[in-house]
Amino acid sequence: MLTAYTVRMAQLMDPHCDMLLVGDSLGQVIYGLPHTVAVTMEMMAAHGAAVVRGSYHAAVIVDMPFGSYEASPEQAFVNASRLLKETGAAAVKLEGGKVLAPTVEFLTSRGIPVMAHVGLTPQAVNILGGYGVRGKSPEEAQSIVDDAIAMSDAGAFAMVIEGVLEHIAIEITQKVACPTIGIGASAQCDGQVLVAEDMLGLFDRVPKFVKKFGNMGVSVEDAVRAYATGVRDRSFPGPDQLYQPV
Repeated sequence: MLTAYTVRMAQLMDPHCDMLLVGDSLGQVIYGLPHTVAVTMEMMAAHGAAVVRGSYHAAVIVDMPFGSYEASPEQAFVNASRLLKETGAAAVKLEGGKVLAPTVEFLTSRGIPVMAHVGLTPQAVNILGGYGVRGKSPEEAQSIVDDAIAMSDAGAFAMVIEGVLEHIAIEITQKVACPTIGIGASAQCDGQVLVAEDMLGLFDRVPKFVKKFGNMGVSVEDAVRAYATGVRDRSFPGPDQLYQPV
């Protein structure tokens, strides 16, 4: 699984990915926001619809933004059903543990597939105090495992495990019925997800758990530099790009 926010990126990733995640990470990647808390339903619906239009193979999952599901299962259903209707996506993803298990059960029993997200939950950054690895104390580690089991038992069809000590991700993968998708977790998870722009090398600074599989940042800068030079020295547009009378 990789994140996707636009039609063209979805088209390029679709043949190779089982799932595409329209993550609320778009708040930072696309909009330059400091965190995901400010992301809106309108943002998720617009980008989700774009990715679905570019996808023909992969299942598309759309993040439910902060504030769209926490108040009650009924609130979650209204917003989740809106996202599925407006985007055509296959499922929604929400962050949280035991406290949200009743919401997951409420949604899945009413026809809305839910992907869970446990461990480091970015929407809770203001409570967590940052993006540090989770599960360093035995108590927190056990709480994360309990969260994962509760979400699986509530009907989540898969779950993201983010930013935890590896042994926690391994234990969860062994104990839950649904597939696990790691990000800063363990290679023993059933799958992996990364923010596409991170793994493509579009950002200089990335989290520890990111491996850069490309260097697109340099490629883009080189291409823009060559374009600017061609414009300024009038070598672009050239004969191949111009229209002449027949």
